[in-house]
Formats: sequence, structure tokens, C-alpha cells
Amino acid sequence: MDYENSEKFAMRLDAADPLARFRGKFAIPTRGGEELVYLCGNSLGLMPHASRAAVEEELMAWAELGVEGHFKPAHPWYTYHEELRDTGARLVGANPSEVVYMNGLTVNLNLMMVSFFRGTGQRTKLLMESGAFPSDLYAVQSQLHYHGLDVRQDLIQVPPGDEAAGVTTEDVLGAIEKQGSQVALVLIGAVNFFTGRLFDIQSITAAAHEKGCMVGFDLAHSIGNVTHELHEWGPDFAVWCTYKYLNSGPGAVGGCFVHERHHANRDLPQFGGWWGNDPRTRFQMNTVRDFVPVANADRWQVSNPPVLSMAPVRESLKMFDEAGMGDVRKKSVLLTGYLAFLITDSGARDIEIITPANPEERGSQLSLRITGGAKSLFDTLAAAGVVVDYREPDVIRVAPAPLYNTFLDVWRFAQVLKRRSGDA
Repeated sequence: MDYENSEKFAMRLDAADPLARFRGKFAIPTRGGEELVYLCGNSLGLMPHASRAAVEEELMAWAELGVEGHFKPAHPWYTYHEELRDTGARLVGANPSEVVYMNGLTVNLNLMMVSFFRGTGQRTKLLMESGAFPSDLYAVQSQLHYHGLDVRQDLIQVPPGDEAAGVTTEDVLGAIEKQGSQVALVLIGAVNFFTGRLFDIQSITAAAHEKGCMVGFDLAHSIGNVTHELHEWGPDFAVWCTYKYLNSGPGAVGGCFVHERHHANRDLPQFGGWWGNDPRTRFQMNTVRDFVPVANADRWQVSNPPVLSMAPVRESLKMFDEAGMGDVRKKSVLLTGYLAFLITDSGARDIEIITPANPEERGSQLSLRITGGAKSLFDTLAAAGVVVDYREPDVIRVAPAPLYNTFLDVWRFAQVLKRRSGDA
């Protein structure tokens, strides 16, 4: 598309947007009665209005039914997690049996590594990209320590071939080819939180499996942002949070994918818990004492569903189901492309977009490296009513979320850049 740097052009794009109706479903933060330009969905998504009613519905069920709320409400608590299966599976291109919503992201990552990182024999190494999200690194380090391994020797952090570009898919594939015979698990963040680069999940999965490695992905910055076909691509597992692009609220319940080829493997090690046990024997506590795992992704659950935290997730997944990830992705490409055009057209010489220019290698986030004064620009944007994200030492992350952000939002962001450059 040939973009134009004008308010009228942005408004024309918004008028033609098939997802425009979804903005009204969200609470947009305001200041002084004016809506803020909220471009921080990669950190915390906005609240859908339906979330309030969903939580209040469960609170009312608790008040009116007490313990009977496990079975009698419109959404029984005992099987609450099952209501998220179908919509959650469609979101990531999986079979319903392969997806479960539970716990938080890092808890789920640790549970997955109990099963899929063994670190024995000649395969003692865990491979991940350098510059991964810190909590992933913490989890990996703790797993290596737990297995009695040496982090300095057994953690491979793939370096970038080009420091300016950051780690690429080709860098990861090269490391797998070179060291894969020693690697037990390849763990990659599908979209890098800092650079905004989207890795090729399918290619990395195929390369890792060819070398005999298990492979998993952290989808925190890709879920609800780009399309996935996890069942077809075949990673062993994936984990994600739901409070970024999925707009499910701070600290909301995370999601997990486990490929169906692992479901019936009773020899696969795991941490057991009440809700991972076969529901046919779950309450036979006086007669059945051995853990009997469910033959689907539910087997990795440890505790019963946290209903009040799951209610907003249920509403969010319904919204993405209605919108369709294909259309969400199409708008994301247009919206982020327009943002990149406007930044370049602003004439700001101290701004470098470090996120790949190719739309196939990025999601909704553009990371901007600011030469001298990133925090100052962040403060200028905040004062102008623009909410973005600052990462030390010199990067501002801008992330228009397709369900609630408009083309006019990104145009207004660019106007702040132009005023700062003295061109507006």
C-alpha cells in the first residue's frame, strides 16, 4: 500500500477497517476527558468491557451458590478451563486437546521443562537466543541448576551474527546445525521482546527435531499478534501469557500447548497435581492414590481453575474468535507498516527502527533506538498523552494492537515526533 502522511488518510483507513467495531468494546484510558493514544499492548493490553461483567457473574455465583458453584452456574467452576479449549486452540492453530489455560507463564514454562528438558547423557545443553526475556532466562538457569548442570557450560545463548540486527532465525538454525547433537531442548521466544523480531517457528522446529532435540516456544509477544499453526508446525510445547495482546488483565492465567504425540506417554516425567489427574478418579481420594494423568494437555495442570482470573480470558478468546486471527494479522501488518512509514517520514534523525522491515519477520511492535535522549523522548510522548514503553538503555517500544488501536492513533503518535523535530 502507498501510505500518506495526513490525518485524512488515516481516517480513510479507519473508515475501511473491518475490525473498527472492536475498539468500542474496550475501555480506553483518558486524561482530562481526552482518550490517550495507547500503544503499549505488548506490555499490558486494555480492558474489554465484557471482562467486568464476566468477573461479576462469577462473584454473584459464589455469593448465591457457595460450593454448589462448582456445578450449578451457567459456567460451572469444575470444568471452567474446558470452556477455553476450542477458542484457545483456534487462536494458535492447535487441536482442542493440545491446549490448556492454567497458572502463569513462567510457572508453565518450568512445568514444561520438567517434562521436556532432561539434560542427560551427551545431551546436557539447553539452547536459547541471547537477549531472551529475563524471566525465561531465570527459569532456564534454575532448571540447569536443578539437574546439577553447569550454566556456564550447558546453556547456549545464540549470539547475533550481526549485532545491529540482533539474533535472527538464521543464527538459531546455524547454532542448531552446529551443536544440536548436544542439545536436549531448544527454547526460543517467538517474538523477541526487545527487538520485536518474529522467529520462524516452523523452520526452527524442523531443524531441532532433525537433530533429535526437543523444542518449545515462548509466545508471550506473538500470541494474539501473529498467526500460529502449532499442531502442523509440530513443536513439543509452547507457553504464553494472556495480559499482553490477549487483553486478559494483569497477571491473568497463562496458556500452554503440548503436541498430541506426547499425551499418552505415561513415561514422560511431570509434576502431578489434582486437576491433571483423570477426572474419572479425581475424587476417589480414599481408594485411588496413584496419579493417573489425563490423556491430553490437561494432564499438566497442577491445581483447579482460578475462576476469577479465567473469566476475562474466556471473554478475550471469544473476541479473538469473532474477529478471526487472519483479519487481526492483516490489520496488524497495515497498522505497523503505516507506523514505520510515519516514523521515517517524521524526519527524526536520531530514531532507528531496529525491528525488521519485512512484515513477515515482525509482529505489531516496532522497537526504536534513540540516539541520546530515549528517556527524554519517552517523557515527551507521555506528556502529549501517548503511552509507549521504554527499555534501557535507549529503546522505545511502540505496539499498536489491532483490536483497539486505529490508524489515527499512530498518526497522532507521529505528530509528536514531528513537533519534536520542529517540522510540524
